[in-house]
Amino acid sequence: MKILATDLDRTLLPNGEWECDKEAINLFNELTAAQNVLVVYVTGRNLDLTEKAIKEYGVRFPDVLCGDVGTSIRKYQNGEWNFDEGWVAHVKRSSPRWSASAIRAAVAAVDGIREQESEHLNQFKQSYYVDHAKHEQILKNIDELIKGKFDEVIIYSFDSLDGKGLLDFLPASATKQTALEYVAEEFGSAREDVVFCGDSGNDIFPLTAGFRGVLVRNADDQLVANVKKAMEADPDLKVYFAKGNFRGLNGYYTSGVIEGAYHYRVFDGTS
Repeated sequence: MKILATDLDRTLLPNGEWECDKEAINLFNELTAAQNVLVVYVTGRNLDLTEKAIKEYGVRFPDVLCGDVGTSIRKYQNGEWNFDEGWVAHVKRSSPRWSASAIRAAVAAVDGIREQESEHLNQFKQSYYVDHAKHEQILKNIDELIKGKFDEVIIYSFDSLDGKGLLDFLPASATKQTALEYVAEEFGSAREDVVFCGDSGNDIFPLTAGFRGVLVRNADDQLVANVKKAMEADPDLKVYFAKGNFRGLNGYYTSGVIEGAYHYRVFDGTS
């Protein structure tokens, strides 16, 4: 089974400041349908925002949606979404100390953060907007309050479009990486048979977890630096950096996803 997994915003979706190839999304839809590829969206978007993106940009429905930064999993079958309750049970079993409410209470007095709207929160996701100018001190303060107490991971990223720092507290067993591992296992695919494409800070875990990674050409400089550092530490990591000038595509967004998929031969044909 060929699995092509991708982040949405500024990876598959051309919603950044870089120029996009106008036909890239249609090409992505056609290639994945014609070549029997299992498509997985691994995104910070919830279900509602994912459906809005599908409608707005014309990207296909995925076979599997790992939404809310990997804290929810749904399959799209026969025109309907089916929520994966097995994933919920797995996370609760694997991260018994996790408590979103306890984390909320622990960081309530931290200056420079603001809880995100309720639609961006769930039982496994406690999220905040962060004053990016002060993020280093804020994260240091949060580490002292939280780190290691709740079976958690703390993920910080920067939305360059909105100028917002984004902070997610997640169970260690419910991230983009672990959700994709769960999906791969369910479909009987080894990690090296799974391609994951990303562009920003919260993609670091799946990009360095042993999947075949792809960074689109517009990937954040900090992410590029962190991935290269991880590759130096672990020579077995496979990550491809989209460059453009490939089959008439420029390497940004969807074009970078296509370029990376050809590189790893997810799509038939040579790169």
